[in-house]
Amino acid sequence: MSDTLTTKQMQERVDRYISQFKEGYFSPLSMMARMSEEVGELAREVNHFYGEKPKKSSEEEKSLEEEFGDVVFVLTSFANSLDIDLSEAFDRSMSKIETRDKNRWTRVTERSNQDETN
Repeated sequence: MSDTLTTKQMQERVDRYISQFKEGYFSPLSMMARMSEEVGELAREVNHFYGEKPKKSSEEEKSLEEEFGDVVFVLTSFANSLDIDLSEAFDRSMSKIETRDKNRWTRVTERSNQDETN
């Protein structure tokens, strides 16, 4: 496998892994709970690295990459369990955001032009 996976390859890899087990995918409610747990763990690590809450000396060091990876795995499992193509879901979301928010933020070129005139 190459270093960079497509979302389709990620979904297929997760499906191959989950399909080995009789239990299969968890129910949507359980998947949502797992997603919440993983996002919470990511939030905790972000708070330790960038926030005001230092780790306890007894706490295990975890990387943000590891926590992001856990979120992606659970998200991919959740999408698979509902037969959702993540590429299609992402494309729809980006189209919506690119349309809705196209004039919401200051574009880098506008900021550069403003800096040059001042």
